[in-house]
Amino acid sequence: MTFSPIIIGTMRWGIWGANHSVKNVQHLIEISLEEDLFTFDHADIYGNYTTEKLFGDAFSAMKIKREEVQFISKCGIEMPCENRNFNIKSYNYSKNHIVDSVNQSLKNLKTDYLDLLLLHRPSPLMNPEEIAETFDLLRDQKKVRHFGVSNFTPSQFELINDAFPIITNQMEISLNKTDAFYNGTLDQMLLKKLRPMAWSVMGNYFTQSSAQNTRLKKVLDELCAKYEAKENQILLAFLMLHPAKILPVIGTSKPQTIKDLKKSMDLKLEREDWFRLLQASEGKEVD
Repeated sequence: MTFSPIIIGTMRWGIWGANHSVKNVQHLIEISLEEDLFTFDHADIYGNYTTEKLFGDAFSAMKIKREEVQFISKCGIEMPCENRNFNIKSYNYSKNHIVDSVNQSLKNLKTDYLDLLLLHRPSPLMNPEEIAETFDLLRDQKKVRHFGVSNFTPSQFELINDAFPIITNQMEISLNKTDAFYNGTLDQMLLKKLRPMAWSVMGNYFTQSSAQNTRLKKVLDELCAKYEAKENQILLAFLMLHPAKILPVIGTSKPQTIKDLKKSMDLKLEREDWFRLLQASEGKEVD
């Protein structure tokens, strides 16, 4: 499956962020497609279970063919909120829950199928055989075309993949969080010739003050001048240089930021500059 080179994350489009109107969501979709970014990332829980419907209401009123876009969604988290009567936050990968979640996402997004379904977070109680049976059913019913996971360790990935072939692991990667470079998750994707996805690609650089971000800013200021680029473009280019061909999920709710980050694809950091950023992130020379 070929995704757009940058994936458009919708988590902050609704009440968890910008609280956009249907019209504003349509504008974001239009800008994304103008930039040839046609893959949209959702999860059932976004916006306390409301953001998928916001997107679906917007998209269904536009004159865009369904086959011109790709919809990703995630399921498995049961989150107490005003729209769900759960007692505690927990994970549920029973057949009934996965099927019900997919059916609700299809209804909300006003579509007949998902291009990709991800298990949102690993559960200690997940049964790979039950999950495989459920994936088989959803594929046979043509409700989901491809399957993957999110935030899984290599062993958890293998647990599911041995029962049913999956195509990606969406994980947190940024200059603030570099664990994936060392814990085997990216190595596993390279070995399997699968493309990982990364969420929170800006990390906390623009939202928190810390010694790490102070170090990063010093290097970023120099690199922005050198490459005639913006900070967010350098942050994204850092991830995209990795040989695993990371697919970044950008979480912006601003049209101009989508345009700016698309330009980061033309930015090729020199190897030493990549390591300067890594060194600034970790506060020491590489071992």
